Amino acid sequence: MRHRKPRCALAFAALLAATGCGSSPSAGAPEPSPSPATTSPEDLCTALITKWGRQIYDSGEETYGDYQSMGLSNGQYTILRDTLDLARAERKRQGADAGRKLITREARERCERRYRNGEPSGGPWV
Repeated sequence: MRHRKPRCALAFAALLAATGCGSSPSAGAPEPSPSPATTSPEDLCTALITKWGRQIYDSGEETYGDYQSMGLSNGQYTILRDTLDLARAERKRQGADAGRKLITREARERCERRYRNGEPSGGPWV
């Protein structure tokens, strides 16, 4: 049984070498990927309001849909409804393209205002 220790040690050393444990990275090894970026609350709000706003605006529907199925908070849903009301009025005055531009602009401004101090005071779903 004396010969078992050296064999186990050799097998363990071979396993470490095969897996790369305890060795420095190879010259051709890929670099570790960077941490994923996070999206700010105002950017996420803007993206959601713009997406749903344009979809509803372009469909010609007068209804808004269920805010929860859209992934919106109550406050974001209020921004969506108010923005769509303004965009529809703008469409009557200046045309469809002006209404679409208004959706983008209003969504950005209102979401920035909503999240200027971080999360809304009642939590993210308010």
